[in-house]
This record gives sequence, structure tokens and C-alpha cells, in this order.
Amino acid sequence: MTRVHDMGGRFGDGPVEPGSEDDPVFAEEWHARALALTLAAGALGQWNIDISRHARERLSPKDYTRFSYYEKWISALADLLVERGVLTEDDLREAGSAEKHPLADRAMKAESVAGVLARGGPADREGGLKPRFSTGQAVRAVVPSDSALVAGGHTRLPRYAAGALGYILRLHGNHVLPDSNAHGLGEAPEPLYAVKFHARELWAHPEHPDDEVVLDLWQSYLEPI
Repeated sequence: MTRVHDMGGRFGDGPVEPGSEDDPVFAEEWHARALALTLAAGALGQWNIDISRHARERLSPKDYTRFSYYEKWISALADLLVERGVLTEDDLREAGSAEKHPLADRAMKAESVAGVLARGGPADREGGLKPRFSTGQAVRAVVPSDSALVAGGHTRLPRYAAGALGYILRLHGNHVLPDSNAHGLGEAPEPLYAVKFHARELWAHPEHPDDEVVLDLWQSYLEPI
């Protein structure tokens, strides 16, 4: 069953309209606040980036289709804060306890923001599985594209690539497997590859069949030809 967030290459959603260099970074002031709040809450250490992504995917289809980009972010953050016991629903209604929060000392201070953002959150790891594929090798993305670890779980294999023939372009080394990390099952690092697909492999009626799409895909998403 196609999940509502897996929209890439789906027919009927209309063209992607790129912005211009003159567009503001944030269309509205609250968009910047939503991003800042999401990053600050993530710094409390109660979840990882894959859990955060999956929270946005788990929004109800009705909400996902009507919410704007940052409405999705702030709504998923509210869900995570309650699910993880950081806040209660009363807290979100400003009716919670006024006592100092147990995580208050872990709050990101303004003077720390630049350093934290500069460090980022690298997902490459030493160890893990040995590479199964080599540069130039033909591979096929697995079918179905759903998570193999958790029913309805998180995966970074897009629906439109399932079953498509591609070629290994580059090995990025071992990286955290989102399918596992999003569900608290451990980082389970495995080889991550840049895989090249021709447009004719991905869509029935591509405007330019020889165009190439490059996807970063984990080893467990791929099968040898």
C-alpha cells in the first residue's frame, strides 16, 4: 500500500516549481521558529533524526495532505514530545506544571547553536557489513520498498525505485541504517551506495528516457542482477 508521504515521481501531483534566488529563506516568520524549535528539541537527546523523520511520515493522511511543510514539522514534533514523555498534552496547552523540567539543563543555549550546527550529525560509521557490490555493477532495487524490519516502518527506498534496474556509481562507506535506527533497533550500519537509474527504468512515460536519477541506497535495498 502506497504511503501518503512517498510522493516522489507520483503522477498527478503537478510539476515541481523551483524557487528563485530572491525568495526569502523562510516565507513566514513562524517557519524559522518551527525549524529552530525542532532542532532545539532534538538536542535534548530523546530521539534521533530517523525517529524524527518517521514521526512526520506517521501523520494522518488527512493532515499530511493539508498541512504545509512546516506545519508537518511542528505537528510531528508535538507528537514526539508527548510520545517520549518530554511534555504532556497539558503542557502543550500551557496548562502543565511550572516546575523546572528534568531536561532543562540539557537545553541548547544560544551561544552553542553555531557550533552544534557546524558539527552536524554524521551518519558514517566504522565497521558494519562488508560491501557486496562494486562500482559499475548492475543491481535491482528490492520489491516491495517497505521496511523489512518493521511493518509500516521507516525506509529510505522510494516507492518509484522498487524493482528498477540501476548501476553502482559510488560506495559511500558504511552508514547508519534508517530502517533500524528509526525504531530504536540500533544503528545497524551497512554500506551505502550512489546508484544510477535511467528515467525509462523508473517511469512508464518519461519526458527524457535517458535522463539519469542518482539515489543513495543502503545495501539491503539492493539485489544483484
